[in-house]
Amino acid sequence: MRIRPLQSGDAEAASALLHQLGYPQDGAEATAARIRAWSADPSSAALAADRDGDLLGLIAVHVCPFFERDGSWARIVALVVADTARGQGVGGRLMDAAESFAARRGCRSMEVTSSDHRDDAHAFYRARDYTVQTGRSSRLLRSLGGG
Repeated sequence: MRIRPLQSGDAEAASALLHQLGYPQDGAEATAARIRAWSADPSSAALAADRDGDLLGLIAVHVCPFFERDGSWARIVALVVADTARGQGVGGRLMDAAESFAARRGCRSMEVTSSDHRDDAHAFYRARDYTVQTGRSSRLLRSLGGG
């Protein structure tokens, strides 16, 4: 297995993976456009776990500068491993690559959000020394329209 940049040609497989996670896509071309946008942004990385041309998983990470102090932090925006590849170290390899990307850009920390019902994902992150922040801060959202 190798970790490599996600490419627009991976759009169909990436769409299928995102669908497995509960995020149906608007078609391969829309996914390909998002992959191209992420590839063009030096503060972002979209990476694939590939075994002989089969996409086993993907991760997307974005670096954000702090405003209130020096440095940056990174956020895992998406992580999904194919149902058939879970428990084989794919997620760990993708996280290693994302954390390395962030560290090379001077990030001090990495953030990830995960739906409350994803107990296995929470255990995975805690095993990687991520700490639950519930009770320290709240996540507030407001729709700005446009989809």
